[in-house]
Amino acid sequence: MKTILLASIITFFAITCANNNRNGIPAKYFPLLDNALARAGANRHALEQAIEQASAIEREGVAFLIAYMPESDLTSMSTTDLLINVQLAYTARDRFSWARSVPDSIFLNDILPYASLNERRENWRVDFYQRFAPLVEQCTTLREAILAINRNIRNELKVDYNIRRRKPDQSPSESIEQGMASCSGLSILLTDAFRSVGIPSRIAGTARWHDNRGNHTWCEVWLDGKWHFTEYYPDSLDRAWFLPDAGHATPGDCDRAIWASSFQPTGHFFPLVWNRSINHVPAVDVSQRYIDIYQQLLLRCATDGNHVTLRIRAFKNLASTGASDDRLQLNVDVFRGNDQVGGGSTAGPTRDMNDVLEFLVEKNAVYTLKYWLPDGSSGEKNVTITSTPIDVTL
Repeated sequence: MKTILLASIITFFAITCANNNRNGIPAKYFPLLDNALARAGANRHALEQAIEQASAIEREGVAFLIAYMPESDLTSMSTTDLLINVQLAYTARDRFSWARSVPDSIFLNDILPYASLNERRENWRVDFYQRFAPLVEQCTTLREAILAINRNIRNELKVDYNIRRRKPDQSPSESIEQGMASCSGLSILLTDAFRSVGIPSRIAGTARWHDNRGNHTWCEVWLDGKWHFTEYYPDSLDRAWFLPDAGHATPGDCDRAIWASSFQPTGHFFPLVWNRSINHVPAVDVSQRYIDIYQQLLLRCATDGNHVTLRIRAFKNLASTGASDDRLQLNVDVFRGNDQVGGGSTAGPTRDMNDVLEFLVEKNAVYTLKYWLPDGSSGEKNVTITSTPIDVTL
């Protein structure tokens, strides 16, 4: 009888302590936490300590991260790293007015997380908060803060795109140490910089463009109640060289859809082209938004009187431009000055003869076509656009 009573008392105090540790946490997290903590194994105590030591206002944030944490993080995340990440996220939210205006659901999923993809876990938020908070101190709106980060991040971090980077999925410190990163590494840097000052951000990208030219990754930021795209190098929101490609995405297709990363499960996963076996990065299919934005752009360009069509075809022999079998499928990038404004692939011999690579370009401007031949060599051709459509043969 005494044994049963003692066991009951121990159970009562265990439940009471657990419930006290969860004060301030919405009840919807309780079953998720129980499941996550059970899977944490020997690291369970570290996670429970984080819940216990978090302030009342930060406790939901800690619970959110633990509830949806990937398995590898559940078994390795330290109390200190988890708490520092959460504390600084809430500090930025309290400091900047635009961060305070962000809905809780967006804050939890798109500001608070300590990682975006499968990059090495590290405490980047301390360094980035110190670096970027002064750059946005005088900003009064979320848009101003976004543009301030975009304009200054390259000079602040001194990291550039380079195919010689050690790996595509580098953490912030790995990219900063090398001074180089892939498009994914640059996107991780930009997203973390945004998040460090309370700007909602997530990674977007595709595993394969519609014409099989490869993959690309960029960032999205939340503004005025919706998501907008941007990149590491300065530019305006919803304006980038890849929009024509993204505008041809295939919704629902794992490879050819446009995906946006999420911390909270969605039922879908971000396609990590460097390791397709990884399926613990949740994602949302945002293809239709890019298709709609591109269609709106095409309509504006077709009716503003300032654009004409640039049509590009490629052949093995310029003397045989009427022969279907002589056509070449070449990857072509279109530049205006130093800025890439588009890219695509010319139609090869098995495509319909009416299938021609097209771009809407501004009148009275000079464009440079950079292309890659089957033997691996590259070519370049300048094209002067006047006031009428132009056909170019490579």
